[in-house]
Parts: sequence; structure tokens; C-alpha cells
Amino acid sequence: MSFTLAIVGRPNVGKSTLFNRLVGRKLALVDDQPGVTRDLREGEARLGELRFTVMDTAGLEDATDDSLQGRMRRLTERAVATADASLFLVDARAGLTANDRVFAEILRRSGRPVILAANKAEGRAADAGLIEAWELGLGEPLALSAEHGEGMAELAARLAPMVEAAEEAADLPETDVDVTGEEGEDDAPRAITADRPLRIAVIGRPNAGKSTLINRILGEERLLTGPEAGITRDAIAVRVDWDGTPMRIFDTAGMRRKSRIDDKLEKMSLTDGLRAVRFAEVVVVLLDAAIPFETQDLRIADLAEREGRAVVVAVNKWDLEDEKQEKLRALRDGFETLLPQLRGAPLVTVSARTGKGLDRLHAAILKAHEVWNRRVTTAQLNRWLAAMTEAHPPPAPGGRRIRLRYATQAKTRPPGFVVMCSHPDKLPESYTRYLVNGLRADFDMPGTPIRLWLRSQAEKNPYKDRRKSIPSRLAKHVRKGATKKA
Repeated sequence: MSFTLAIVGRPNVGKSTLFNRLVGRKLALVDDQPGVTRDLREGEARLGELRFTVMDTAGLEDATDDSLQGRMRRLTERAVATADASLFLVDARAGLTANDRVFAEILRRSGRPVILAANKAEGRAADAGLIEAWELGLGEPLALSAEHGEGMAELAARLAPMVEAAEEAADLPETDVDVTGEEGEDDAPRAITADRPLRIAVIGRPNAGKSTLINRILGEERLLTGPEAGITRDAIAVRVDWDGTPMRIFDTAGMRRKSRIDDKLEKMSLTDGLRAVRFAEVVVVLLDAAIPFETQDLRIADLAEREGRAVVVAVNKWDLEDEKQEKLRALRDGFETLLPQLRGAPLVTVSARTGKGLDRLHAAILKAHEVWNRRVTTAQLNRWLAAMTEAHPPPAPGGRRIRLRYATQAKTRPPGFVVMCSHPDKLPESYTRYLVNGLRADFDMPGTPIRLWLRSQAEKNPYKDRRKSIPSRLAKHVRKGATKKA
């Protein structure tokens, strides 16, 4: 899309609510408390016949230092500088504040087109604030209600000439863009293209360096970072062409144990992160080299495996380690012991601060994705199954041997296999693990989740129907003999 609109304003004026309405989905977290949004979030907006890119920004605050608020403000100012136009929201019910007047002056000096809108303008209580907004000198204010959808037609009328001019300048054909995502796609292997990039979620504990890592991949300070834990609140998706591979990377909020989460907003952030994991194809579990494999790290990795995602484990802050070889051996041993369900998954050491190890991380992600899409022919599987049962026959509960008749692959993404057998309910879990480990080793599928389903197939007895008819024939023969005797 050729036109970009940045929604700006002080905290709690309804920027994220309007963003969600324009994109048609609840992508941005919304709460009554101010300052929920901290990063820039982009979405594909639809407003009538218009199609454009919209950016949700952090609330503008009067801070210019290196504090969290100051860094958020600089990120928003950079969004204003890169966008084609800005939509400046004020609160019609609260009226103008000193910060509104300061930020109006900043927007005027930017030289970019600005649309002034008074949000929460439903009802008579907002009339005074709507009139007061004229004082900002940014033209006629639009009366909007992002929550109830009022004023959207007027907003479309203001945007239409800007969007059309941008499309003519870019000489791009108008296209109908699906904003519903790709959740409904089938499990068939697919090519990675610019239209359908590889989807990656970066997850981990708070302050592991997720946003810093993604900024390093992007080559710019796109996401808000800092020493404070828990800066990222909602899952932010950014597009990047990383060494020739189109990718869509999700930065997620740091995940803590549920028992430690009391704040409503943090619960919403956790839910948003889980949604990103389910949407991703490859999950990068980011660990802190100083304190790897804490209980929460193990839970996060197990979550990715249970969701059936391809997993890559990245150990960050490697540049701060002195005894690297000894530490690496300890990491590999701990990984094999504590995460047996991901045995063989790539483990990569990186430094988000310096960028070292990112080439290895890129290669590991592509390898994990390739394995996640792997398909094995039925002929290969049945030769493998015969060898596995010959080397280690299944048990014989009650003196009757369980027979594994044949196997086939039912799906990919992740690989899923069906084994037809007698008495599947009596096959112990240890034998199932034996088969799964054999699939990993013999078909080169390290680390990827593997699903194995056991199905029963009763053998058809050719004498079943004949046996049922024998009593009736005997009875008929007996009746004939009795008649003759009589």
C-alpha cells in the first residue's frame, strides 16, 4: 500500500480503539488506563473504498530525556516523519490540554499533512471540546467516535484525495487486500514469498532482549527497548527481507508465570503473545545466557512444542560470556536433559547488541521451517515400520501380540503420522515414544514437533456372514427331517 497514516495524540484519547476499527480487528490492546501502547503497530486499513496502511503510536508525552516516556515520544515522532499524513486525536470530552497545544505545534512544524479529529464526540457533552479544538489552528476538527464508529464517512472524505494522490504518484494498481490473515490456510508446504512471508514469533521471559534482537535484524530502532523489564506489551508484527528471505516477525511481551500476573493489562499482553505463537510457523525461544533454562523458559519452550510450531532456541547476550566453550557444553547438556521433547532442535548463540550470530540464527530458522514441512512417502514409512518392529517388537498384553500393520503421513506443519494397529489403547506410551524418536532419527526431523496417532483396523473375517447363517440352515434341515418322520 502506498499511503501511510499515523494516528497520534496524548495517552488515552482512543488511538488504539480507532486503529482497531480501521483494520477491522482487535489487533491493538485497549484498556482504560493511559499509556497502554508503547511500540508502533502497523495494519492494513479499510475505510469505504479506501485501502491504506495505518500506524498506531505511543501516546505523546512531555518528556525529551532518555526515560521510557522520552523514548516512546521519539519513536512516535519518527513515525510522524515517515508517514504520508497524521491523524491528530484529541479528547472531545476532556477538552484541550497544554500537551495537546504543544504537540499541535510540533505537527505543524513537521510539514506533513495533518487531520485534526476530536474523539469521543458522541452526545452533547462533547460539543464544547469539539468547538475548543478549533483553537489548535489545524483546520476544522472532525467529530469522531472510534468506539461507536461515528464520523467514519467524514474521515474517509478527508483521506480520499490524499490516498488517491499517493496511489497516482506510486503508479500502483488498486488491489483488494485480505486483512483476515492466513490462519485458515491448509497444511500443505508452501513457498516463501513477499506476499506470504515466513511467520516467526520471538518469545521469552521479560528482559531477554526480544525487541533488541528484532531491531538488529531490521537494521533500525523500530521497536522500543531499554533496561526496564516488560516494555513490550502487545505482539507487534514487522515485515523484513532478511538476507533474501521475506519474513514477518512478531515481537511479544515477556511471559511470566500466571501466578505472578495480577495486572489485567499483563494478562491481555500474555493472551496476545499466545495468539502470535499460534499464528507463527517458527518460534524463536530467546534465553538469557546468564540465567538460561529457568522454569519459565522450559514452560515457554514446551508451549511452542504443544502448539505444534517449529522451534529454534537462541541464547542471547553471548557477548557477555567469558568461558564460552564451557558454557556452550553446559547449555547443550541442559537442553537435552530438560527439553527431551525438542531433542535435536537448533540451539544458537547470539548477541542482539552486537549482531553476532544472526547469520547462524537465520540458517537455523530456515532449516527448522524446512523440517516442519517435511513429507515422507508411505512406502518409506512402511519399510521403516517393519524394521522398527523387527528390532523391538511391540508388547503382548494378555499373551496376544499387538500388531502394527502399516503407517502413513496424514499431515505436515508439523509432521503427523497415523499407524494402523490392533488394540491401540493397549500400546504403552513408551513404545509410542520409541516410534517418534525413530521418526526423528531415521527421517532427519530433529527438534520439530511430531504427532503420532494410533488407529484400530479390525480384520475382516471372511466367514463372519456364513457363520451367522449356519443356525438358520440347520434349523431348516431339522424341520425337514421332522416332517419326513411324521
